[in-house]
Amino acid sequence: MMRRVGILGGMGPEATVLVMQKVLAAVHADDDAGHIPLIVDQNPQVPSRIRHLIEGVGVDPAPVLADMARRLVAGGAEALAMPCNTAHHYAPAILAAVDVPFLDMVALAADRAAELAGSGGRVGILASPAVRKVGLFDTPLTARRLTPLYADDDEALLAAIRRIKAEGPCHAARQALRNASTGLAARGACVQMIACTEFSLIGNAVADRVTALDTLDCLVQAIVAFAASGPINALMRFNCLQKQ
Repeated sequence: MMRRVGILGGMGPEATVLVMQKVLAAVHADDDAGHIPLIVDQNPQVPSRIRHLIEGVGVDPAPVLADMARRLVAGGAEALAMPCNTAHHYAPAILAAVDVPFLDMVALAADRAAELAGSGGRVGILASPAVRKVGLFDTPLTARRLTPLYADDDEALLAAIRRIKAEGPCHAARQALRNASTGLAARGACVQMIACTEFSLIGNAVADRVTALDTLDCLVQAIVAFAASGPINALMRFNCLQKQ
């Protein structure tokens, strides 16, 4: 029997729908019962991570995320996943709130980046400026002997994220992502992480001849693996993912 996974969603709403679609597509099932049971808290009222981390004036999202985690577990979730890269900065609050596994998208993506780039490689990070500010991927990547590189124009990427949230995928956002990706490639980052779930919606806009790694795909793989695993394997994954 498949194990239930709870999704802390709404950051943004379209990205949450995308992760559900990816999980659905990742499972080959003959009928409904063969698919993974998900419990989704689609909560677009989570306080803005950008306002809190970049502007320094917003409400702390951590208590809201902790409450969401508790509700999901109370509803039967046996593990939690969060399809928002920036919100992983608040993962300690989630881990403190519940006793079920948290599938850490940051650690999973860093592992995949190490496989693709190899020791000593440069990894471009296409993400919100908040990700750079808090160094979300810096420690996981450097621990794997990788060098993280960020795009030169933070404001252009932030504007693209806001445009996607307001309008959905559009030409202007695609062009901004492609420009950032091209700049990173020129600096030697041929492996690049799509590390914003808004950018997951336009992931095919990266520069030519770049190996793109979508952190959302890493999370989807972990959701599928957990859902199909037994208690012992689930515990092993839980212990592994909590170690950064």
